[in-house]
Amino acid sequence: MGSDSGILKEEKGKALSIVVPLFNERENVKPLYEALKPVLDGMSVDYEIILIDDGSTDGTAGELASIASDPRIMVIEFRRNFGQTAAFAAGFDHASGEVIITMDGDLQNDPADVPKLYAMIANGDYDLVSGWRKNRQDTFVNRKLPSIIANWLISKVTGVKLHDYGCSLKAYRSDVVKNMKLYGEMHRFIPAVANWYGVSVAEVETTHHPRRMGKSKYGIGRTVRVLLDLITVKFLQSFSTKPIQFFGPMGLLSAAGGFLISFYLAAEKIFFGRPIGGRPLLLLGVLMLIIGIQLIGMGLLGEMLVRTYHESQKKPIYTIKKITGGKV
Repeated sequence: MGSDSGILKEEKGKALSIVVPLFNERENVKPLYEALKPVLDGMSVDYEIILIDDGSTDGTAGELASIASDPRIMVIEFRRNFGQTAAFAAGFDHASGEVIITMDGDLQNDPADVPKLYAMIANGDYDLVSGWRKNRQDTFVNRKLPSIIANWLISKVTGVKLHDYGCSLKAYRSDVVKNMKLYGEMHRFIPAVANWYGVSVAEVETTHHPRRMGKSKYGIGRTVRVLLDLITVKFLQSFSTKPIQFFGPMGLLSAAGGFLISFYLAAEKIFFGRPIGGRPLLLLGVLMLIIGIQLIGMGLLGEMLVRTYHESQKKPIYTIKKITGGKV
């Protein structure tokens, strides 16, 4: 790709930032650098490679130091292991490129796919491009099967249909991720969160290689954390600025059920003289009334917190893609 196709002018920084988190990947540091460098040099764009050492204990830091003499490389070392999401966040914060591409440091993502993803952003076609490991080279039971289930569930819940949310090989227009705060395992949900802001999202098939060196850090236990973060994403996506609409219907339903039960028992007592004091149904009715009131109260408190947050932080509740024209 020629330099005239870059989306960045010199005074704005670099055209491309590659962000790679690393945790105990000593054997892969130099092979990754040697695989990335010729691909990026061949693109004829100004680039940087940001390598984040996420608290490695196997000598990864020493390997990173050995290649840090390249002026295009930035190495960020964490004091301890904070996780992949934190590593991506640090990379986004320090990246100066107009296009930011993330990838794993285990050489399972193919550096040869980088120009393809970059072009889809640089040409203005999309704001975010997600890789799809269609022919994934991993074990089925503990890697591929949980991923298939998670991708289906995330697509259904968020409404953003992607085959491979877990693929780290993604390209972003810098303004998409620069203002996004990441927590937990939220890095995999960036396409869903970004879509809420009206960002155009695409998916493209990418090459996936089997791991040749080092040990995988992923396991089936990570699925639980992903599911919990999915609940958070769905809530933020649908109700972050209107919590009463989440808690309110549940509160009204519970309170209405409790009221009907209490009304029925009161009618039995008043008109038929039947004892109701020891009936479990009475306890259920009172409990549903209390829960309903609490849920509605939580919704109202949430509304107050949302307004305080947005007003004190001057945080907008909308994003503007473009303004054309204006006052003379």
